Amino acid sequence: MTPPVLRALAPTPVVTLQDAGRSGWRRFGVTGSGAMDRSALALANALVGNRTTEPALEFAYAGGEWLVEAPACRIAVTGCVAQVTIDGVPLRPYESALLGHGQRLRIGSDPGKVWGYLAVAGGFDAPLSFGSRATHTGTNIGGWTGGTIQAGEALPLRLGNAAHEPDRAIVPLPDDEGPFRVVLGPQSDFLDDESIARFLTDPWRMTWQQDRMAYRVEGPTLRHTKGFNIVSDGVLPGCIQIMGTGHPLILMRDAGTNGGYPKIGMIIDADLDRFAQTRPGTTIHFSAVGVEEAQLLRRRYLARLQTMTARLGTLPA
Repeated sequence: MTPPVLRALAPTPVVTLQDAGRSGWRRFGVTGSGAMDRSALALANALVGNRTTEPALEFAYAGGEWLVEAPACRIAVTGCVAQVTIDGVPLRPYESALLGHGQRLRIGSDPGKVWGYLAVAGGFDAPLSFGSRATHTGTNIGGWTGGTIQAGEALPLRLGNAAHEPDRAIVPLPDDEGPFRVVLGPQSDFLDDESIARFLTDPWRMTWQQDRMAYRVEGPTLRHTKGFNIVSDGVLPGCIQIMGTGHPLILMRDAGTNGGYPKIGMIIDADLDRFAQTRPGTTIHFSAVGVEEAQLLRRRYLARLQTMTARLGTLPA
C-alpha cells in the first residue's frame, strides 16, 4: 500500500514545517524556531483534532497548491486565509474540510496578514530534531530536509482517524489593537532619554526587511550614549536591538541565541504573534509596560487561546 502523502505541486518560496518550537537548547547555540504566530498554529491544529503544538506547514503571504495522495485527509488553514479553495471550491476561513485522493488544495494571498498555517489531522510524519520538528533553514535543522518545501516533494502524513474527525469551524476573536507593548531594558541606558521617549511616542513603519529571523522598522534615528556595541549576551524572540544606524531590529523566532547590539526592550509575549502578522508599510507604535503587567497580559493571552481551542474539543498542549 502506498504511504499517504501531501504532495507539493506549487508551494510558495517560504513554506516550512513548524511546531511550537524547541526548548532547552539555546545555551548550546541552537535556536528555538517554531511558529511565527503560535495562536494561529494552535487553532489550525484544534480544527483538525490535533494537539495544539503539532507541526503544521507555515507559509508567508500565500501557500500555493497541494495534492492529496491519501484515501482521506482532513485539513484546516488559519492565519493568512483569504483565498483557500478545494478543487476550485472556496473553503470558509477557519473551517476544517475532508479531502479525498487526488483533490487539490490551493491557498492564495491575504491582504491583511503575513503568516498562515496548514494543519492535517494526525499530523506530518517528520523526525524529531533536538526535541522538535520545527525547521531552522539557517542550520538545516528540523522538518524533513532542514529547508523549505520544494515543488514535487511528498510530505508523509500520520493520518490517524482523519476520516472520522468531525467538521469544525470557529470565528477567531479579533486581534488586540493599539501599540505593541514593550518591557524596557536590559540595555536601555545605552540610549539617551530623548531617544527612549521618541521610541515610545513617535510612529514607526514596518519595512519589507522582515523574515523569520528579524523585522526592521523605520522611524526616528535613536542616539546611543555608550556606543552601539556590547559584549554579546543572550537574546530571545521579541528583543529590540538598536543597531549602529540608530534603528530598531526586532528579533523573531529564528533569531540566534546571542547578540552584540544594545537592547532597548522586548516586545511582550502576548503581543509577539500580532507583531509577526503586521505587514510591511503598516504604521505602528510602541508603549512601555512593567514586568508584572507583561506577565498578567501573557496569562490572559494563554487563557483566551485555551478557551478558543477548548470550544473545538481539542487535546491540550
